Amino acid sequence: MSGRRKLLLVAVAVLLVAAFVGALGVGHAGRGDPADAGALGWLGRLGGDGTTVDPATVRADCDRTGDVLSFVGGCVLWVDDPGGLRTLVLRSRAAFAVTAPAPGDADLTVRDDVTPGDGGDAVATIAVDRATEVGLGCPGGVGCTVTIATS
Repeated sequence: MSGRRKLLLVAVAVLLVAAFVGALGVGHAGRGDPADAGALGWLGRLGGDGTTVDPATVRADCDRTGDVLSFVGGCVLWVDDPGGLRTLVLRSRAAFAVTAPAPGDADLTVRDDVTPGDGGDAVATIAVDRATEVGLGCPGGVGCTVTIATS
């Protein structure tokens, strides 16, 4: 093999390794936040500004003051079709239960008992991609206060 071919082969190998390392994101200390995606971050913003459900598009059969829901035992939420995959974020200072259908074509209902974490709030995040009914419940039939949050 001639010297020129060896040099060309080494150059191609270096380019392939550099492309592979760049694709892996070596040296990126972020936690997968799309806002930290650097040059490719614009791609995630093409779908719109928000990834959470607008609280104004949520109706409830319990007492509601602004974005705060108050109920004893249970409450049903109806989320309007968000026009794409969004996340309904619910926060409370106390434990509560959530029941919601899985997104997509799955014929599955998901139930979760949410408890306060280290940050002090119990947070439920529900994936919503169409008009959806979400059930909320209070453990032990006590009163609950849950906020429809935007983050």
